[in-house]
Amino acid sequence: TYIKIRGIKTYIWFIMDAAKRSVIGYQVSDNRGVGPCILAMRMAFRHLKELPKNFKFIADGYSAYPLAAQQFFHEFGDKFKFEITQVIGLTNDDEVSKKFRPYKQMIERLNRTYKASYRKTNGFDNIDGANYDLALWVAYYNFLRPHKHNNYKVLNEVEMLSQADTMLGKWQLLIFLGQQTILNLQHGEAANCS
Repeated sequence: TYIKIRGIKTYIWFIMDAAKRSVIGYQVSDNRGVGPCILAMRMAFRHLKELPKNFKFIADGYSAYPLAAQQFFHEFGDKFKFEITQVIGLTNDDEVSKKFRPYKQMIERLNRTYKASYRKTNGFDNIDGANYDLALWVAYYNFLRPHKHNNYKVLNEVEMLSQADTMLGKWQLLIFLGQQTILNLQHGEAANCS
């Protein structure tokens, strides 16, 4: 999907875990090149030492996805070797489209949900502002927003967040948890430097 930043067309890359329906990778970019696609994939795969056995990557027909997959194989070898299943067009004219279109439609719904909620009137001043907004939106989508397909529950339960009665309280706890994660990462990096 794309949004406007000071009149510049800007693209958003989403990687979703279809089983959990959670966003696991994202990136805002001023181009549709392979670089931003790789960055979104790196975010999605950052906690993995290797891909699961039955891993499938479903995407539209854009050429950046196979190129990004090649980069992962080149960099990490067989542990991150995967094929891209591309669902092309708007109709189910072939067996691949018939089988995998529901997954592509999940991402399309996610794109529409995000576009409906971002600041349409003013846009953003720069890519960093768009990335910060997207990070907060993904936190909301994954941890705070009730989802109809999940019986109006959040996608990812966090015990501490469920203790707050209001959305404001949930945001305060989420920000606190984010700050704690940043501090832990800083202390971990400092410990590695000595």
